[in-house]
Amino acid sequence: MNLFSTSRNQTSLMGKLLMCMLLFSLFTCFTGCSSSDDYEIFATIHGTITDYNSGQPLEDATVVLSPSGISQKTDRNGYYKFDELDAQQYTITVQRSGYQPNRKTITAISGKAQQVDIQLTVIPQ
Repeated sequence: MNLFSTSRNQTSLMGKLLMCMLLFSLFTCFTGCSSSDDYEIFATIHGTITDYNSGQPLEDATVVLSPSGISQKTDRNGYYKFDELDAQQYTITVQRSGYQPNRKTITAISGKAQQVDIQLTVIPQ
């Protein structure tokens, strides 16, 4: 008897088993890999807040993102950044003591980082 010979029934059974494994693997991949729940691509909005007249960056300006309600202060370079945002329309409102508030509306796009620079004007005294 040859060590590598198999009966017709064993070959048929092995073929069916391999076919089932292949179909199961394909089914698992297609149902798992194509699901939109596996990953999400978020948007980013960032920019610099500056003085309208001088162009100098404004530190400690409050930047509020609506409708999310997230807020943060600008750094010493007037910089702010909001990460992991859903793709939708947002209003960015900026306030700082001694300045008139200003706002801009932007539509965040998945997978994109969008720069939104905003200038503030000093309140006349």
